Parts: sequence; C-alpha cells; structure tokens
Amino acid sequence: MTIPSPIGWTPGHAVRILDQTLLPDEERYLELETVDAVAEAIRTLRVRGAPLIGIAAAMGVTLSIRQGAPSLQAIQAASATLGATRPTAVNLRWALARMERRAAAALAGGEDLAAAMRAEADAIWQEDRAMCVRIGAAGAALIGGDAIVLTHCNAGALATGGMGTALAPVYTLHEAGRRVSVVADETRPLFQGSRLTAWELGRAGVPVTVIADGMAASRLRRGDVSCVIVGADRIAANGDVANKIGTYGVALAARAHGVPFYVAAPTSTIDRATPDGARIPIEERSADEVTGWRGHQVAPAGARVWNPAFDVTPAELVTAIITDRGVFAPKDAAGAA
Repeated sequence: MTIPSPIGWTPGHAVRILDQTLLPDEERYLELETVDAVAEAIRTLRVRGAPLIGIAAAMGVTLSIRQGAPSLQAIQAASATLGATRPTAVNLRWALARMERRAAAALAGGEDLAAAMRAEADAIWQEDRAMCVRIGAAGAALIGGDAIVLTHCNAGALATGGMGTALAPVYTLHEAGRRVSVVADETRPLFQGSRLTAWELGRAGVPVTVIADGMAASRLRRGDVSCVIVGADRIAANGDVANKIGTYGVALAARAHGVPFYVAAPTSTIDRATPDGARIPIEERSADEVTGWRGHQVAPAGARVWNPAFDVTPAELVTAIITDRGVFAPKDAAGAA
C-alpha cells in the first residue's frame, strides 16, 4: 500500500505523527518531544483512531523519561496525563496500563527503564500491525470476493499501526485482485470519512464514493451494498459497540434493508469490565465542531449544540464482530479478549 504511516519515531527518539486535522489539504508531520505535546495531539485529533491512540499514548509515556529522572512515578504521571485526553476509546487505557506494568517489572528486575519502555511501546505498535493483517484476512474470508462495502468514520491505516480494522478486509481483497469498492459516509462533525477514509483509499487505489451521512439509508435501500463494516472505540462485554456518532443510525438502516453489519476491531478494544453499552462513557466535544468548520461559521451564533463524539450500537444490530482472533457473534466476543 502507498499510505504513509501516521506514526513513528524520529532519529532523536521523539514521536513523529501525521497531523490528521490538516488532511486532505496538507500532509504535515509533527515531532512531539513531551508528554504534554502527545496529550494535546490526542485531544485535538491530530492523532486519532482507537488503536492508534493506544500506540501514541504508549510512545508518549517514553517521553517522560527524557524529561526527568527515570522512575515509576514519572511513568504513572505521564499515564495519568495521557489517559485524561479521551474517555471512550478503551485502547488508550489498555496501552497505558500495559506500559505501567512493564515499568514496574523493569524496575523490579533492575532493567534499564528507558530501554524497557521503548521496547514495550514498539511491541504494542508491531502487535497492532499484525492484528490488522489478521482482521483483514478474517474479514476478507467473510465477505468472500467482489464487494461494495459501506463504512462510517475512518478505521483504516490512519487509525491504526497497520492497514486498519474496518478497511483491512477491503485492502486484503484489493491486494488479492478482487473488485472491491467503498461507500464512505462523510461522518459529521469532523468529516473523518470524507477527509480521511476517502484520502487513504485514493492513495491505495481503491475506488471510493463519498456520501453525506443522511444518504446512508437510501444507498442501502438501492441493494448494491454487500455489507457495512465499521470500527469500534469500545466493545462492551455483551457485544454493544461504541463508535463514531452516526454508526447507530447506519446499523438500523442496515437491519431494515437486510444488509450485514460487521464491526472490525482488535481484541484490545473489547472491554470485559464494561458490562453493556449503557456503561460506556461517551465523550462530548466542543460545539465549535458543529457550528463551524476551520474558522468558518455555518450555524447562527447562540444556537445550542449537542455534540457527542460517539454513539452505542446495540449488540442485536451487529451481525458479527471481526477480530484478530476470528469472527464472533457479539455475545461471544468477550470470550476472545
């Protein structure tokens, strides 16, 4: 694929990210040298997507050692700062907890803490890359061949350490020479479908059609969409799925028109500690993301705004969950985590 990696290390061991807020207009990379800089990048969606947030946070933890004396307290403080940025995506806390455990083990064993933290962050990154490949293979086998796939938001290479989650089956089929194309919801309020999904699919040579969110039901009614595949920021123990706002409506439309609705996510996104979707914390974001776009006001001043970043799709609307450990019915997914 010809999609640039959205994250990496600089020669000086800072964190290098692709600023996704500027796409598709500008492909700019930022070098983040402090924990606070990584936290800001996650909070402002310069780096986004549940798996990629986890990777970025793990890398961000390593920067705390550059800023002061290596200690478990410094690691924990960095983890607290990074963990406060986004409340819904469980991969963030999963990765930070893993970094803290590794730090404690390294100190107890007399290891070099900086080396241990860098190695653990790299392991999280590389494991995510391998998870994407397995999700791609499992999803491609499920779809079977030539297909039109509808997706919502961005769960591709820009959201992970590899080829993506929801888009991984698409890329796998494309690379196998199958005729696969994507219908991408624009995904309000930040247009992560029209800005990001369409951008990366175009770079990969996959045909893509962008539609407004309000068009998804009508497109599904046409009968040419083979399936819906979306990503997830958290999957509850009962199979309820939190994903970008608007996913629930797509799931309802898919059910009404008999179109399979799949969720693709690594097992690290399955949160067995959250019993159901009602217990998933839903991030609410600034009204500015709805009332305007890049400094241009599109709503009247003083208009009230409700801007949850995510909604919850009940498990009964999900046909199957595609993971790096196979395909599961929603009620069985927690057993894979």
